[in-house]
Amino acid sequence: MKTERYFPVERLRPFVKAFMLIESEQGMVNKLLPSTSIVMAFRYKGNVRYAEGVNVGPMPTAVITGLRNSMRLVDYTPEAATLLVIFNEGGAAALFREPLHELFGSSATLDELMPRKIVSEVEERLAEAKNNQQRVTIVEHFLIARLQETTTDWLVQQAIQQIQLSNGTVRINELLADLPISQDPFEKRFRRIVGTSPKQFSKIVRLRSVINQYSSTQSLTEMAHQAGYFDQAHFIKDFRSFTGQVPHLFFQSGGYW
Repeated sequence: MKTERYFPVERLRPFVKAFMLIESEQGMVNKLLPSTSIVMAFRYKGNVRYAEGVNVGPMPTAVITGLRNSMRLVDYTPEAATLLVIFNEGGAAALFREPLHELFGSSATLDELMPRKIVSEVEERLAEAKNNQQRVTIVEHFLIARLQETTTDWLVQQAIQQIQLSNGTVRINELLADLPISQDPFEKRFRRIVGTSPKQFSKIVRLRSVINQYSSTQSLTEMAHQAGYFDQAHFIKDFRSFTGQVPHLFFQSGGYW
């Protein structure tokens, strides 16, 4: 497997975290854990299939995937290649009028959200591109043309920052104590922009934090406490849903994104 990472031009930096190109010479299977970023993917060579729970199917040429709360397997055939657009938290809302929480746990082809002609032009140009830098530039131009006249929702961004700083352990009532808004309108704004509820977003942040900070010297009890769980059985249940495995087997197996 070969991967290349590119950072966006300045105009896109408030919205896009990075571009990643994944090329598979021999074929491979990636284990993708839930993350806090909505991802757009352009498959420009070969075939890719995904499996999530009982759902298995081919990946379209151009697709956007919402946030999710369970692990997904992505199977690349030999000589397959994909360009990923990894959005900042809340960044995809600048390109789409649709409430992004409607994508939670699922994917949609881009031509479900915009004219097929526009998507086809991008697909054709990517197929004809000579190198990865050209491919990134093509997608950057496409994204810039899609940007809407919008202002950043600083209230939602502040909430995202607080959740991340707390590693997902901050409670909703604690968030709202520092924000000039009541719970119902806050949650509606958060879901529409981020792609899921504050509670579900916090859960993703919390479990990613546990995985990123894992040490082989930690006990299961310590891991659960670090994640803000007081019930170890609840922690194991959430961890298994998130990764597909119980903690000790997950960390033994390795190889995740």
